Amino acid sequence: MDRRKFLTSGAIGTAAAATLAAPAIAQTMPKVQWRCTSSFPKSLDTIYGGAEDLAKYVREATDGNFDIQTFAAGEIVPGLQAADAVTGGTVQMCHTASYYYVGKDPTWALGGAVPFALNARGMHAWLYYGGGNDLLNEFFEGQGLHYLPGGNTGTQMGGWFRREINSVQDLNGLKMRIAGLAGQVMGKLGVIPQQIAGGDIYPSLERGTIDAAEWIGPYDDEKLGFQKVAPFYYYPGWWEGCLSLCFFINKGEWDKLPDTYKSLLGTASRAATLEMLSEYDYKNPAALKRLVGAGAQLRPFPQDVMNAAFDAAQQVYAEINGKNPAFKKIYDSMTGFRADTYLWQQVAEYTFDTFMMIKQRSGALNPQG
Repeated sequence: MDRRKFLTSGAIGTAAAATLAAPAIAQTMPKVQWRCTSSFPKSLDTIYGGAEDLAKYVREATDGNFDIQTFAAGEIVPGLQAADAVTGGTVQMCHTASYYYVGKDPTWALGGAVPFALNARGMHAWLYYGGGNDLLNEFFEGQGLHYLPGGNTGTQMGGWFRREINSVQDLNGLKMRIAGLAGQVMGKLGVIPQQIAGGDIYPSLERGTIDAAEWIGPYDDEKLGFQKVAPFYYYPGWWEGCLSLCFFINKGEWDKLPDTYKSLLGTASRAATLEMLSEYDYKNPAALKRLVGAGAQLRPFPQDVMNAAFDAAQQVYAEINGKNPAFKKIYDSMTGFRADTYLWQQVAEYTFDTFMMIKQRSGALNPQG
């Protein structure tokens, strides 16, 4: 064989292959640069971190070709205007809680959390396997948005109160920061609900502008310092058996993406969702111990409050269902699954968890020295 001819033809062949391959690669991994505004400050690293996680996974999977820059609340728009920034085209996407926007339509709340609905496991099952994602996107795409789950907090705490709550009567006239449809439910119990962004809650409590506030749970609540101005810490947050955070993507921008990037965003959002829930489950126990050690007075909501709140929630749902077909369609799907998931969890999860909790109370789960 002519060595010179072989090397020359080989070089030509290699160059030709590179020339042919480059456009194919470019077509499958085009350069895309997006901005994502968050409803949360960077100081709340776990909940804000959901957006950072998604951006990191997408960037790494595309060798930087799909680059999403994340911005904290207030850096581009205030936290409660994140979804509006997406529909208005200021940014391509946001990371938020959909129930912040119930003023537009109560159906928005169903993508995040509504009172006495699903816990995190139930929510994920409904979203990914019960048709929840499809139903939500049927609604949100009519709002110019594409919806992807973007994290979960698990069951939240019932919030911080400046005075003790011993009965339903103690709620009458109480001014409380509370988000979503829970505000309407609390309103039926005499509470005056307030919609306040996370960073503004502490000064409102400190000044006495509000008497109580719910946020998320021990890890974030400790960071915000609520125990310094409202000593009574109630549980559970019946309005948020879980909070499913979400990514809203401008529908036009979503439609322009190649299918590979759409698929990648879906996968990355699932990973970010698992990350957030796992991180909260790991960090909340130690934070709760620290809060109680610092003087927080842990209290369960009285049963009459829980029952009155449940009944009030059913009234709110009946009122909305009677005049909002979009809400009813999604709500009926969610609550149709709710009975089954709690039946199953009662059989296996509840009995195992209850047994282990009894052992925990007795000290049997403490490390043996």
